[in-house]
Amino acid sequence: MRLIYIFLTVTIVAVMFIAGCREQGDSDDGTLTVCFAFQDLETEFWVASHKAITETLMAKGIRVIERNGNEDANRQLEQVRDAITQGVDGIVLIPQDGESAVTIVGEANRAGVPIAVFNRPPSNRSNPALVVVSDNESISEKAMAYMAEEARKVGGKIKPLIVVGDLGDKNAVARRQGFYNILKANPDIFLPHIEVPSKWDSTTALANLEAAIQSNPDVGLIFTSSDFLYPQIKAVLESFGKWKPRGEEGHVILGGVDGDTTAYRWMQDGYVDATGVQDLYYESEVLLGALIEAIEAGEATPEKWMYDLGFALTQANMAERASDMWGCRLLEEAKVKND
Repeated sequence: MRLIYIFLTVTIVAVMFIAGCREQGDSDDGTLTVCFAFQDLETEFWVASHKAITETLMAKGIRVIERNGNEDANRQLEQVRDAITQGVDGIVLIPQDGESAVTIVGEANRAGVPIAVFNRPPSNRSNPALVVVSDNESISEKAMAYMAEEARKVGGKIKPLIVVGDLGDKNAVARRQGFYNILKANPDIFLPHIEVPSKWDSTTALANLEAAIQSNPDVGLIFTSSDFLYPQIKAVLESFGKWKPRGEEGHVILGGVDGDTTAYRWMQDGYVDATGVQDLYYESEVLLGALIEAIEAGEATPEKWMYDLGFALTQANMAERASDMWGCRLLEEAKVKND
């Protein structure tokens, strides 16, 4: 009897352990399970990305385990390790930064779990992964090229300013480079530029921009490395009497990158001249398609980098291209729900 009791006890513990490991992981019905580990939902872009990714996965009949790292790279690493223990079939990652992405991808590689990185790429390619990223340099160039055309119409030389993101983030570096490329291509219309650090933090951006405008009240063009900083730009320009729409004397030419709802609304109102748009719907579709294909083919460490060339929504092409902007789509969806 004692041996039977021990056998039953061991069996029950083993079954409980396997069930615990599975939690929401591998299932007996053959449904694929993917862990979606994201760094936070602080900005509209990440909220819209989260929505696009989860809806795309669920539409394909895939079970999704969501893990929010709350901007803590170590916490995100532990969450991914836990998901691997549960036996997930694949991982979709929006990392805190490029360095932590390399580490997390390495964990997935060692466990033989295919991993796909969305929009914020690893800082190097030492560990294989599926990666989709916006061509941020090209997208910034497209928006700045239109802004340069508007600057040329003003006559004389204009003092440009760029609000820079966290330069530990490849996206921020590429967006900054796109801005510089256009400045260098148009030396006849631009005075020496001003660079304002934001560290992707609204409070930091507000304080640094206020100091910059205080010292340089003649700034005639502002490029923001992310649309989520537009409210801070508006606050500063308003305080200096420089928040004016297109066509009004004293208008500061404005543009940036992302394509959020604020950028779209203020383009409609005439305050923003151009926005470089990331096509997050395209990004989620191609990345998740590649991940599912790798899972079904039994590839443990697939490697492929995919690029979103994006486009610039400008005051000149709004009528034709607005519906391609994710911020516009969010506003339209909200309008339908409210109706």
